[in-house]
Amino acid sequence: MIRINISKNYYKIVSTVFIVAISYFFISCTNVKPAKTKKLEGNNWAEKLGFPKGKKVLILHADDIGMCEEANIAAKAYLEKNQIQSAAIMVPCPNSTEAINWAVQNPGKDIGLHLTLTSEWKTYRWGPVSDPKDVPGLLDKEGKLWRSVPEVVNNATAEEVEKEIRAQIDKAISMGMKPSHIDTHMGTLYGTAEYVKVFMKVAEEYNIPANAIDLSNETVAEHFRNAGYPINEEVIQTISKYKLPKLDFFSSVPKGETYKDKKEKFFDLIKELPVGLTEIIFHPSVQTENLKTITNSWQQRVWEAELFSDSTVIKFLSDEDIVFTSWTDIMKRFNSLSK
Repeated sequence: MIRINISKNYYKIVSTVFIVAISYFFISCTNVKPAKTKKLEGNNWAEKLGFPKGKKVLILHADDIGMCEEANIAAKAYLEKNQIQSAAIMVPCPNSTEAINWAVQNPGKDIGLHLTLTSEWKTYRWGPVSDPKDVPGLLDKEGKLWRSVPEVVNNATAEEVEKEIRAQIDKAISMGMKPSHIDTHMGTLYGTAEYVKVFMKVAEEYNIPANAIDLSNETVAEHFRNAGYPINEEVIQTISKYKLPKLDFFSSVPKGETYKDKKEKFFDLIKELPVGLTEIIFHPSVQTENLKTITNSWQQRVWEAELFSDSTVIKFLSDEDIVFTSWTDIMKRFNSLSK
């Protein structure tokens, strides 16, 4: 059985009504219709996309870009040095304009959108991109996005969710950005089966793929159920009909009591990964006093801003013979194989 540590901060989603959350999902860009796909051959999505058989193919992905200046600095440093493969911007957040402009100026970097329907911190908060009058179910009494996924689920319709995620994508595109993928902050777009349907539909219509996990593998589906993600048949069927490429697995950099502990847990995670295409997310930020006022997870984020420039980590990944890819590369492969 696969044993993987999933970050509780970002995927512990408790619904008081029904099935809530699984993971994340998305890949490439442009406003054209998706290619009509033929059956792709291979035992997993890495093989279907033409990667060598039996390899662990990995995307190291920085989340929460645009949330604050500290996150932008950390992600840009990684991307400029090609030490990670991908990142995603939270469009409603205070420093998203800076991040989007940087993405426009650096079209060779793999940058997507971290579609955001929650505003979780105590004092550092944000509202929707769309007109608040059009999405009242997404707003708390302060006029900000809800702090938790269950609050979104209990108040927002799928129509409001769709309106807001389209507004976030449209804003980035209007600024000249071509998002390489889309995914979901705190897993909110997996809060209900109806949200999942909206998410997959929008990804296909914009041809900006989601980082969807292939849940046809029962071992993988059961893993995420055991990890606390209730996955029903409706969600599985929705994802099975999704027309863009999928991930074989998904995880996040584990927490650690110390930097050394965190690094060792990351090494264990890599060793335990199944073969195939996996995305691992993390949330890097440089250390400042301001960051400490935003989130009590600041220490983990600071360590994650160091982890992938650490020479011992770089050597470990090389010794493990990891193959790296990006959402841009995935979509190029998918399009070339789907013609």
